[in-house]
Amino acid sequence: MTEEIVKSALSKVMYPGFTKDIVTFGFVKDIAINGNDVSFTVEITSSAPEVAAQIVDEAEKELKNAGAGKVTVNIKAPQMPKESSSQGKNIAPQIKNFLMVSSGKGGVGKSTTAVNIAIALAQQGKKVGLLDADIYGPNIPRMLGISDQKPEVTGNKVLPMKAYGIEVMSMGSLMEEGQSLIWRGAMIMKAIEQFLRDILWSELDVLVIDMPPGTGDAQLSLAQSVPVTAGLTVTTPQSVSLDDSRRSLDMFKKLNIPIAGIVENMSGFIAPDTGVEYDIFGKGTSQPMADEFDTKIIAEIPIEPAIRTGGDEGKPIIFADPSSETAKRYMKAAESIWSTIEEINANGGVDNQSVQPTTPPGVSACSTGSSSSQQQQSSGGGCGCS
Repeated sequence: MTEEIVKSALSKVMYPGFTKDIVTFGFVKDIAINGNDVSFTVEITSSAPEVAAQIVDEAEKELKNAGAGKVTVNIKAPQMPKESSSQGKNIAPQIKNFLMVSSGKGGVGKSTTAVNIAIALAQQGKKVGLLDADIYGPNIPRMLGISDQKPEVTGNKVLPMKAYGIEVMSMGSLMEEGQSLIWRGAMIMKAIEQFLRDILWSELDVLVIDMPPGTGDAQLSLAQSVPVTAGLTVTTPQSVSLDDSRRSLDMFKKLNIPIAGIVENMSGFIAPDTGVEYDIFGKGTSQPMADEFDTKIIAEIPIEPAIRTGGDEGKPIIFADPSSETAKRYMKAAESIWSTIEEINANGGVDNQSVQPTTPPGVSACSTGSSSSQQQQSSGGGCGCS
């Protein structure tokens, strides 16, 4: 029995929920061989006991088939996620935590960030959903390779689709390709509520929500519908992006949403031929903004051709090329986000009672078209919109 034979056998053990094996993922550690007896450690990212049990059973089976005698599998797994302690209105109570991914403007890589962060959290053992609430630009089905799929309807509810170990729902999966949506604010707000209430989400540890760019009706509706555990802002290094990102961070403050951090996209360029990183658009320019809002940059994601090709081909880089520099940075960002979520819950969670509407149903408290009486009614809503 040799280490090569052991790795060859274990390469047939797929990580539950994925199409890659535990050797390719780099989870197999500390292989020890004594004659035909084999022992090793598997550092898994899931806290679910059934995942560990499946890996142990399949590993023992494959090694026995390869001629091993006694097989000892040591599993290292993270702790089970803690229950959320958040309060207030929650129309999706089976979901423990909500992560709002926002940007002040479009074109900064917000959806790409949401996709890779969601998959990274799933790879770290969390039960994750991804809601593409970017009503006007629902690109996530393409990024996940499910643009040709339609969700299954059960009664008056819709089952989320599944891809890369996460549950997914998007407006792009409910409408015809290329169809435009010309909706007023009230329709957007209703759509956000239906995405939360009428989708049969599982009991998720976290729902990652890719929001439309800006700080409008969709963001306010989400904050009023569920207690958003944390907000993540995505920006690029240029000043024109940072100006709008400050508005996104200010929105989190006004809606009482704790800030999980800032992801600075297009932060440098990694040349595919040499691997050398160049700061063509600048790098780290978000730090003064982070200091201003008492938060931190949790990832500087470089321009890397594999990100673009992965998004176009439905193969997110966090899954397709986990050893890449970009994938490693997404993984660290996900770890930081989850650490923040756990800290928020340990300190009492969040409460959205102060941002509940005082305007009539269907009228946005932030609507510039409101009558003077409606504006007076909304003045006590606490959302800080003006």
